[in-house]
Amino acid sequence: MEERWTVADAVDEDGCLKEDQIKSWREQGYVFVSGLLPESLLSELRRDAQSFYPNPEDANVADYNHFGSNGHFVFPSDYSSANNVSLHPNMLRAVADLLGIEIGELRLTQSDLWPKYGGNSLEDRSENRDQRIHCDYPNHTLTHPPAWDSPEAVEIIIYLSDEAECQGSTAVVPRLGSDDPAYRWPIVHTPGVAGSNYVDDKEKAERYMRELNPDAADFRENQLYAREVKTRYEMGDVIFYRHDTWHRGTPVTQGALRLVQNMTFKKAASDWVSVLHSGWAWSLYRAGHGPEKLIAELNPDQRTVLGFPHPGHAYWTEQTLQAVEARYRPFGIDMTPYYQAVNQT
Repeated sequence: MEERWTVADAVDEDGCLKEDQIKSWREQGYVFVSGLLPESLLSELRRDAQSFYPNPEDANVADYNHFGSNGHFVFPSDYSSANNVSLHPNMLRAVADLLGIEIGELRLTQSDLWPKYGGNSLEDRSENRDQRIHCDYPNHTLTHPPAWDSPEAVEIIIYLSDEAECQGSTAVVPRLGSDDPAYRWPIVHTPGVAGSNYVDDKEKAERYMRELNPDAADFRENQLYAREVKTRYEMGDVIFYRHDTWHRGTPVTQGALRLVQNMTFKKAASDWVSVLHSGWAWSLYRAGHGPEKLIAELNPDQRTVLGFPHPGHAYWTEQTLQAVEARYRPFGIDMTPYYQAVNQT
């Protein structure tokens, strides 16, 4: 099968998604862009990640060759670069534009920096090394994605490496209209859904599906793998996709390390879409008060994305304003927008 590739398309000069990029995400299920976030911030984040994760030749890489950072880069992280990327105004504006809502209607549900190492030997068969094709919704929501024209979440991968150096592209299946057979409803022909076992490794998963449901295996082979398109990414490129987009991770070059920031935002009203990490408030007792300082430094939109009541919310009264201000006063919080909104009602 001949491989097909896609390269990132630059955002506009103001750091906003262009109309055709928004249309691509809404209709095809993904958009792949460059220039969204400041290069200096992304370089800082990559340096922080490289200082934490072991070099590919180190013996303990297997301890990290899985999903996540063991909490070290989970928002709110001790690394300010990770927090600043997670809540960067350009990112929040882009996600809101994709969903067609205001920034204050967004909620962050996932942010972590993942490593992926190339196999150190032919026997290395890490489950996520060469993934089976799948949609992300099963471990993000208690339900099923709604009708295509009513998306409720945005998935994001920010590449902190170059495909030319380490491979590890993300493969996606573009949706080709409402009658596309690859996007038939409901999304159940994948391991881990509707009673089938979760299997992530492509070879094992497709063998399992062939034994379990030959028709589903044929669908996956002919409609999904045969049509996948791979990202030819560079440092700082971003792919936005959806909970109902078919995609998968592909192998990293042996002896190499690929770094990516993985994030998810949902519509605030979609309570059935879960936060993947511990609640943000769980971090507020950390030594050094880093998360509390972060809350104090954020602007109202950024706080709202974390679930903090927005200015004008019914939660805010003279009493709650004074109480919350007292909690965060040592860290310099400015509650002026919240006071102003109460005084206007």
